[in-house]
Amino acid sequence: MKFIDAHTHLNDDAFFNEVDLFWKNCQQNGVRDVVNAGADKKFNERTLQLAEQYDHMWANVGWYPENADEYTTKVKEDLIKQAQNKKVVALGEIGLDYHLDNLNETIIEQQKKVFIDQLDIAKQLHLPVVIHTRDAFDDTYQILKDSNISRYGIMMHCFNGDINWLKKFLDLGAIISYSGIASFKNAHSVHESVKKTPLDSLVVETDAPYLTPEPYRGHRNEPAYVKYTAEAIAKLKNTTLNVIAENTTNNTERFFGLDQ
Repeated sequence: MKFIDAHTHLNDDAFFNEVDLFWKNCQQNGVRDVVNAGADKKFNERTLQLAEQYDHMWANVGWYPENADEYTTKVKEDLIKQAQNKKVVALGEIGLDYHLDNLNETIIEQQKKVFIDQLDIAKQLHLPVVIHTRDAFDDTYQILKDSNISRYGIMMHCFNGDINWLKKFLDLGAIISYSGIASFKNAHSVHESVKKTPLDSLVVETDAPYLTPEPYRGHRNEPAYVKYTAEAIAKLKNTTLNVIAENTTNNTERFFGLDQ
């Protein structure tokens, strides 16, 4: 049985000086591949570094919405160059985040502009996109719909929407990625969405070091724990862990075009 962590952050300070240790934990727990997400200059550079060092680590590069005010012409030029690296499998994580204390119309418009610009880069390079959306489903959906990015692939990272939003994003052709939230006992709307997500549109992630699944909730998350999210999903879908492992691995390989 093998797993792929479709979205994690071994490029985070929580892991970066001990990557060998956490990679060993992955191997011992059947996690064969991980995809590290970009977010800013440091995270993008680190995810490329890790992808070059480890055969089964893959890179996303992108500019996180909270960093939209730092997005410049130079940033865009660097992203385009980085995204052409053979180990880069998507642009991400990109999107919108309205869960900010200082949110105002200027920030919203800035985030939208940066999001749309990165979708254009992805289309230019024929890359799929990994989407971060927080308190911004309406705008995220509309921008994705208007962009016609579906032909290259959309992954809804750490999906926490209800079944109505699930249907909308599935109708766009998106693949749905669930994190440890799926194992939280009170995440009822996510549980219902998991049950309604077709097996061929489902992937699993950790978003480590955040959102640690049960039974390790309260501790630092790590990519090796992706199997616990898979176990929670198997229970919710009334199927076996083998079925979830096989489908999520195949879906992740297909979405990112991973070399096997």
